[in-house]
Amino acid sequence: MHSGTAKILRFLGNWVINTASVALTVIILRDHISYGDRVQNLLLVSLLLGILNAFVRPILMLIALPLLIFTLGLFTLVINALLLCLISILLPFFHVDSFGYAFLGAAIISIISVVLHSLTGTNRVTIQTQRNPPPPPRKDGDGGGPVIDI
Repeated sequence: MHSGTAKILRFLGNWVINTASVALTVIILRDHISYGDRVQNLLLVSLLLGILNAFVRPILMLIALPLLIFTLGLFTLVINALLLCLISILLPFFHVDSFGYAFLGAAIISIISVVLHSLTGTNRVTIQTQRNPPPPPRKDGDGGGPVIDI
């Protein structure tokens, strides 16, 4: 597969997961976050959220770097909530009741996204383990026996 095709497929996969996360969050918080009743609205909300996550979120994270370090990364949820509030300002059909519900929605979207990414095998986080190299082979007569210090 070509590099461009792989990037497009990865983008579409992330968009589908983002759309599902937003849809489930709206279902869970149905009285406090809404996107209207059209599927096109949901697709547009998730697309705009993806664009903001790609371009605006890194800038906000750089500005808030001391808070991110101090809170061990939990301030990321505040940044995500701010992005949800920004989307509710930019799109007239997307509505969030308050910052508290935007924060809760951001947390739910994050959890659902992590679960869906792990189920689909498109994890963003990889854990690598390094094995210690085997000890060098012993030679006869190299004094490889027990050492007694006096």
